[in-house]
Amino acid sequence: MTAPVLELRNVVKTYSVKQGLMGRPKPLTAVKDVSLSLGRSEVLGLVGESGCGKSTLAKILLGLEAPTSGEVLVDGEALGAQDRLKLARRIQPIFQDPYSSLNPRKSIADIISLPLRVHGIGDAASQKQAVREILDVVGLPSRVMNTYPSQMSGGQRQRVAIARALIMKPEIVICDEPTSALDVSVQSQILNLLGELRREFGLTYLFISHNLAVVEHLATRVAVMYLGRIVEEAETGDLFDNPRHPYSRALLKSVLTPEPGLGVPDTQLGMAYPNPINPPSGCAFHPRCPLATELCKTRAPRPVPQDGGFVECHLYDRETEMFEQA
Repeated sequence: MTAPVLELRNVVKTYSVKQGLMGRPKPLTAVKDVSLSLGRSEVLGLVGESGCGKSTLAKILLGLEAPTSGEVLVDGEALGAQDRLKLARRIQPIFQDPYSSLNPRKSIADIISLPLRVHGIGDAASQKQAVREILDVVGLPSRVMNTYPSQMSGGQRQRVAIARALIMKPEIVICDEPTSALDVSVQSQILNLLGELRREFGLTYLFISHNLAVVEHLATRVAVMYLGRIVEEAETGDLFDNPRHPYSRALLKSVLTPEPGLGVPDTQLGMAYPNPINPPSGCAFHPRCPLATELCKTRAPRPVPQDGGFVECHLYDRETEMFEQA
């Protein structure tokens, strides 16, 4: 991997959550000691079930949330030490729902040019020209400049959101489920567009999704998140061909197939997701894991290096009893 342009070191984010009217606040750790790095022009796919901490991590990377502990570095410099406006030029988001992320009262030209106006870049004429150029890049005609989001389809709105993110020419784009609110046919168009833009502008993506088929199409590396922890990280091809963590295997089993007669796949994870306020002891995945032993209930696994990535599972740790028994 190239030198990291974005790096997380032991990032923790804890909230205080009150249960009931008279209940005392309890800590909820949404992100637990996460370390990740993104090389320049790389696409890191971050996958996991809803509620595992993916979006919280995205907010931390965008500077919308401060980590409770740990560091976020951009080109080796701490995120919190950088000027917010300069940081916004380097890191931009593409949000999940184009229906709610665009102001319905503003024209498309106003929406896309807003970052330029906030940063005081150019005059009205040059800003209008910049909007025309970026619309062409994302595959929209210039005639949409005077229309409003309500007059556009979901795919067109997401192209507008992408144009707004790219008009500042950022280095890093945080994509938080950017295709989940779109029809399947439109999803493929947006994914192809994101791939083309990455190659043309040398963009670095953190691509957050629960859809593994989408991640396989775009990502160069994949990190699997469970209950605030990264439990496996690997090159995309390696993870899809040889998933090591039992949770990664379950996620891959959950992918729907067009083959008739197979029905809905059984992941064997059950319906209940652990309570993040009262997480399980030992390995957080052990209540849902078909391979769990008594050791998993009492001792949390450590990251074990595996072919350029790692996996947090006792099954692969030479220093645990489970490895000796395997």
